Amino acid sequence: MGTYARNPVEFVRGDGTRLWDSDGQEYLDFLAGVSVVQIGHCHPALVEAVTEQARRLMHVGNLFYTEPAMRLAARLSEASLGGKVFLCNSGAEAVECALKLARRHRPGGEFVVAEQGFHGRTMGALSATSQEAKQAPFAPLVPGFTAVPREDPGALAAAVSDRTAAVLLEPIQGESGIHPLSDELLHAARESCDRHGALLVFDEIQCGMGRTGDLWAWQGPGVRPDVMTLAKGLGGGLPIGACVTTAEHADTLGPGDHGSTFAGGPVIAAGANAVLEVVDDPALLTSVGEHGLRLIEGLRGLDLPARGRGLMLAFETDDAPGVARRLLLEQRLVVHATGPDTIRLLPPLTVSAAEVDEALRRIAAAVGRC
Repeated sequence: MGTYARNPVEFVRGDGTRLWDSDGQEYLDFLAGVSVVQIGHCHPALVEAVTEQARRLMHVGNLFYTEPAMRLAARLSEASLGGKVFLCNSGAEAVECALKLARRHRPGGEFVVAEQGFHGRTMGALSATSQEAKQAPFAPLVPGFTAVPREDPGALAAAVSDRTAAVLLEPIQGESGIHPLSDELLHAARESCDRHGALLVFDEIQCGMGRTGDLWAWQGPGVRPDVMTLAKGLGGGLPIGACVTTAEHADTLGPGDHGSTFAGGPVIAAGANAVLEVVDDPALLTSVGEHGLRLIEGLRGLDLPARGRGLMLAFETDDAPGVARRLLLEQRLVVHATGPDTIRLLPPLTVSAAEVDEALRRIAAAVGRC
């Protein structure tokens, strides 16, 4: 189906931060499959874990236990909120789980979300995605969602009431162009949820898994959610999602409330365990912060307004789609235009300082700042 506007490039091989197309041309990847290839293409630890597990057991379903899934759930819980984990196949599925959990917590409850947020394209997740162009063709949507301006803590606090099941936010909005929500707004969300007994749900699908220099984006501002959703970088290129709770809300969903045929399969879970082993490393997370600072300062040195945290960055430029196309086809640098004036940069977390500098040189050439 023609649901994607693809670029005229066919990639056939990847290694670390590099890609090669079908003509043998080499590219520097500063998109990582949209924050998916967290530890670089074909990382040896990930390849080994998946290969070894595929030789032993690939699928039995969730009527039984498998060690990789149980180990992954325990590690995610221990590294984050301390509750239980529902494993699934994508970010949208993780959000759907969080929405159902919130409705179990407060039956019939409503949701508060931020304008320009993005939470997925399934009907519940789409209803939480306050972007008219994405929602309008598929109306009527799931009712009960109220969107507030992303820069207005007062409006968010006023929108939360005793009828609210959950406030759902991305600590850093990704698809709308890398917009970190203010610490003030995140704290207002926490305080409002506590006041009214609602759940605070953070969508860390794009901004989690070390992307900001902390393992989880909420650790920077110090605002702990009740539930968080993960995907993308958790699998390092394999399809996975997770909905993680605090201990207080671990048993909100019970048998029969939710499910998935393929969720937590042994091969995918083995791969995610390997990714988590690489990412949950203080030295790597420190380097994410350092390389992110090097990149954002380099962009500003080119007189390109830049924003973001860690290696989740964006810069402003005229005709961003045209710049992204020139970077791809002329400079062999993979990036993404999120709108008419914004280029998004999401390199693998394993990127080197030399590769950051090389990307800056290619960006300078594409925007005429050499």
